[in-house]
Amino acid sequence: MKKFSSILIAFVMLVLGLGVGRLSAGSPDAPGGPGDIASGMYSMEQVYQLIRSGGVFSQATTFTEPLTPPGTGTMHNLNQIYQLVWYSAHVRWSGQATCYSIFGTTTSCPNTHEDGDTHTGAKWPIPRFTNNNDGTVSDNLTGLIWLRNANCAGGGRDWGTALSDIQTLNFSGVISGTDCLDTSNGGTHQTDWRLPNVMELHSLVDYEFALPAVPNTGGAGQWTAGDPFINVQGTVNGGGRYWSSTTNALTPANGWEVDLSVGTVNRNSTKAAQYHVWPVRGGQTIP
Repeated sequence: MKKFSSILIAFVMLVLGLGVGRLSAGSPDAPGGPGDIASGMYSMEQVYQLIRSGGVFSQATTFTEPLTPPGTGTMHNLNQIYQLVWYSAHVRWSGQATCYSIFGTTTSCPNTHEDGDTHTGAKWPIPRFTNNNDGTVSDNLTGLIWLRNANCAGGGRDWGTALSDIQTLNFSGVISGTDCLDTSNGGTHQTDWRLPNVMELHSLVDYEFALPAVPNTGGAGQWTAGDPFINVQGTVNGGGRYWSSTTNALTPANGWEVDLSVGTVNRNSTKAAQYHVWPVRGGQTIP
């Protein structure tokens, strides 16, 4: 009897263990059979075409066995998708959703074929930005990570000083004596901040707005203080000029800068000019 009780207890413990393990690890079963709507998903070919040329695809309602294996015919495999992701960079949507007449008045958009009507370009994720609550903000469209304080230097800097400011930020976490409040590296500051190139800086522009031409966290509205950035310059026309790290190849004594008050990209600025500094990190780099 004692032996039977021990066997019974062991059996009950085994059943309970299997049940708990199944609950904690999740069900290993497929979401549904080949004909079940739960098994529907996007195909690798749809993913490939989305990366290559954009567009909108419908999720399959049921699983259908491909007629040809990946890598043959018009099908693409994961290796090809990986290679495409590496060098693909879609032109993003400008953000403009309003249409205007030649006189500058707002007008109905359908069939005008202007930017506010066509909405072409890579669509923005929702939300556009994520406040990481550590002094940094992630751009969910580009993968870039921006310093939340868009004017930690507290004023304009010439191009050479702007580059030096980044070195100081990486070394001590401050710019011009001001703590930039980056604690994203395990409680301390990161060491790989850089001055954005002209394309990275311009990626912040939203042409639906002006003064400044910068979107808010969700991406559908205009930036306001703390949503998600602080100290963004450009609430006055011409007052939002930020240095990029890109030199003007035609006139190397000049650098490219972006005016975030209206979204202009300018090349005629001598590197002695005093513009703002907005550090960035992350993103894709050339190997």
